[in-house]
This record gives sequence, structure tokens and C-alpha cells, in this order.
Amino acid sequence: MQIEILGCESFGARSLACLVKTDERTVLIDPGVALARLRSGLFPHPIEVAAAFRIREKILSAFEEATDVVISHFHGDHMPMRAEDPYQLPMEALPSLEGINFWCKGPAKISALSSKRRRELSDFLGFPLPASEGKKSGSMEFSPPVPHGASEKGFGNVMMTRICEGDEVFVHSSDIQLLHREVVLKLLAWEPTFVFASGPPIYLSHRVPEAGKEASENALLLARHVDTLILDHHLLRSFEGYSWLKELDEKVENRVLCAAEFMGKAPELLEAQREALYEKKPVLSGWHEAYASGKAGFEEYL
Repeated sequence: MQIEILGCESFGARSLACLVKTDERTVLIDPGVALARLRSGLFPHPIEVAAAFRIREKILSAFEEATDVVISHFHGDHMPMRAEDPYQLPMEALPSLEGINFWCKGPAKISALSSKRRRELSDFLGFPLPASEGKKSGSMEFSPPVPHGASEKGFGNVMMTRICEGDEVFVHSSDIQLLHREVVLKLLAWEPTFVFASGPPIYLSHRVPEAGKEASENALLLARHVDTLILDHHLLRSFEGYSWLKELDEKVENRVLCAAEFMGKAPELLEAQREALYEKKPVLSGWHEAYASGKAGFEEYL
């Protein structure tokens, strides 16, 4: 089994995209990328825009070899989008999708906006999207719906994916954020050797108290039972999240690391640095509007 992480916050933009290759199939999971519209009152810095563009290009390349595409839920950093903003992956940029099997979160227990995006993707593809929760296909299977982070926050549910080959079991657990013990136990029942998951939103701990004690206990349970635990996404939108990850790693013998480290790269927490990026490389007035209309690039900021 080959696991390639294509995008994540430790690569500089919001994503949880990966490509998993087995002898049986090549699975592209959550092919999307996005940037936080505002952090510290600032729009994305061009250096972040460049990072999102690089992730977008890797995802488009992955579509060329994918036999299967999985969409765990319908948020803009997990799927191709109608061109809502210039930093995401537009559906119109996708290559030919002929022969690719789609496996998707169903229409139940999702927000009105997610329902709209699901319909838009279905219309673009020209066929109804399946509701894949609880289904199995060869070496790949999908979980029943599980909460996207804190249940009461209204973000709906997501779908986890399990892929196995020989003694290796990879689980993409999407945006569970490690906030629910029962979800972590479901994940462990799959006996994974690799887990790629969103960690808790430490940067929002004032609004999501579960991101503290409960998430730490659940993460420790997971880390003790999984050979390689890759935590990223919501967790690495702050440097405090990275410190949290390193503290977890010190408590266990198994591997605990972020997506960039798993891919042999140094993490670049660009969203967490947005204010500092603006101080180091000020952005010209009107740049974002010019970029959106194709009249400006990010090269001069790199």
C-alpha cells in the first residue's frame, strides 16, 4: 500500500486530501482545498494562495490516475466546488472522470449548504451521487455517519473510509476531530495500522471545550493502538496545535506526526502565520480582487 498525502494545513492550506494505492485500486479521498477567508481580520496572504494552488495541482494530477474518488462530506476544503472563490478547486478544472467510481457521504444529516453543494456536484457529473455510508467494495469500506466535530455545532456528519491490503489497514477518518469516544472506538474496531485524521480545533478551544480534555484522552487512546497516527487539519491552524501534537507523540511509542512530516517535509503552518506574513511581506491594496480576476499572481511574494 502506498499513501500519499496531497494537502493539509501543515502544507499551508486547508485540506485533508490523500491518494491511496493498492494492487486493486487507486483511491483519491477528499479532493478539495480552501483557505480561511479571514484570520486576524486579514484575507489569505499570497504565500498561502500559492500553497493552495500547489495542493490543487497535485489533486488534479491525482484525478488522472484514480480509479475511485471518495468524498467524506461536502465542505469546500474536501471537494471540488463551483467557483465560489479563487482559492478552491473548481469543478470546471477537473480532467475527464470517465470510469471513476464515486463514493460519497449521503444526503442525510448534512447542512442546507452541504446539500446544495452535493446537488451541484451531482449536476456537474451528470449522475446521482451515491450514499456510501456502511457500504463495502472489495478492500474498501465506509463507516456509518459520524459527527463532524462537536455534535451540537451544526456541522452535520462525515463518512470514514477504510482501505486494507495484506496486513496494512489505512483509515481516513475525516473531520471527526477526536471529540467523541464512541467514534474513536468505531475507528479502532477497524484495526488500523495507519490513521489520517483531523485533530481537535485547538485554535477554537474557547468555543469548543471538548477540544481540551476529551480530545486529549481520545487521541492518547488512538495513539496507543495505531502504528502510525497522522493528525492535522483543524489541529494545525495554530502553533498551539502543533505543540499539542508533539506532547502526544512523547507519550507513546508509536508514530504520531503531522501530514507534512509523514511525507518527509517540514510543516508550514501558514494560516497560523497569516499576521506575521503580512508584516514580513505586505500585500498591495487590491491584490485579492486582481488575483480573482486573473490580473495578478503570487510569484512576486514567494
